[in-house]
Amino acid sequence: MISVSTHVLDTAAGRPASGVRVELARAREVVALGETDADGRIPELASDLPAGRYEIMFWPPSPFFARVEFEVELEDGHYHIPLLVSPYGCASYRGS
Repeated sequence: MISVSTHVLDTAAGRPASGVRVELARAREVVALGETDADGRIPELASDLPAGRYEIMFWPPSPFFARVEFEVELEDGHYHIPLLVSPYGCASYRGS
């Protein structure tokens, strides 16, 4: 089965972004949602998910990026999907 965690870093401010809404969806149906804690993390956004294609959506603290969405293909195991965001750019990577 699959589990997902995430965190959001406000790279402009140089600190974790707390209170960021994050949703995980499959075929546009939300299967999990959460809000980042004081450390900018959601340690367990979802668990026991079947393999497949998912969308992870972030509502970051950015005056430009109102919503950031990534489509990911998840197989067996744990996935950590972070977001780095500033007013001028955003990026993600497959974390560990």
